[in-house]
Amino acid sequence: MKRKITLKHIARELEVSISTVSKALKNSEEISRDTKEKIQAFAKLYNYKPNNIAISLKNKRTKNIGVIIPDIVHYFFTTVIRGIEKYSNAKGYNVIVCVSDESFDKEVINMELLANGSIDGFIMALSAETQLKNDYNHLKEVTEQGIPLVLFDRVTDEVQCDKVIINDREGAYFAVNKLAKNGRKHIALITTENYFSVSRARAAGYRQALRDNGLEVNENLVLELPNMNVDEEAVNDFLDGQKIDAVLCVNEIFAVHSMKLAKRKGFKIPEDISFIGFTDGILSKYASPSLTAVAQHGQKMGEIAAQMLIEKVEADTDEENFRTEILEATLMERESTIN
Repeated sequence: MKRKITLKHIARELEVSISTVSKALKNSEEISRDTKEKIQAFAKLYNYKPNNIAISLKNKRTKNIGVIIPDIVHYFFTTVIRGIEKYSNAKGYNVIVCVSDESFDKEVINMELLANGSIDGFIMALSAETQLKNDYNHLKEVTEQGIPLVLFDRVTDEVQCDKVIINDREGAYFAVNKLAKNGRKHIALITTENYFSVSRARAAGYRQALRDNGLEVNENLVLELPNMNVDEEAVNDFLDGQKIDAVLCVNEIFAVHSMKLAKRKGFKIPEDISFIGFTDGILSKYASPSLTAVAQHGQKMGEIAAQMLIEKVEADTDEENFRTEILEATLMERESTIN
């Protein structure tokens, strides 16, 4: 009897990516004819079912919810999980958490493993590689099979499902407006690559606030760092390269690390340079000086995401009506901006 195989097995045996296998099995024009024929023949030989990712116990609930987060380093994601568990447990559901490590392939594998009868629905934030590749076929397979999906924080318009986010653009706008009202004229932005949906929105809010306060939008005052990693040399060069009297960072790790480097250079915070970051986690509260931050309300986001998912799981109808819940951002003022 032939062994049961998965997308991962086929990709490994044929030395191609999981995405290539998925597209070939759908007869996508993006894949060459030879590659498609090879993958389809292999799948047929081992009796592979293309929609394996979407297998679920839809008519027999497991009372389990699958949660996939991009990493466990950022405090924000732990607060979201706390909110998901608080609401889900109160409703009699268990929560199974997987980490994609910002990997597209691992995100697909996690979904495949969990969807094989383990869970009733998914709550997830997209990995960096998924947003970079702009490939959401694995998510579409799930939703097309009627498995409920809720995206939070990092979302995409390419997938029709429920979503819960904060108003990232508004949060960045509030932060820059605060800095401008404090008399700062040379406000910088330290961000990630533009393919991150949240970073894109925050950068838009940053630029709009500069314009509304009569300040120049100077692209030399924008530093993009790769995939959440703090490049000390790049930040040092950035701080040395131009006059900067305030910095907005798209996460608290960037902000706290950049504050440390600024202090090493002899800058006084906030007298010489002010800092604001996103998240409002433990690092923000206990940094020295403490960091003014845009609160993302992770626990509340998690509770809402769980509520949205469980409502879909328990609904008696398959009617497709999706909504996006947008939470208001809140600016928590601390020592990094208060003289």
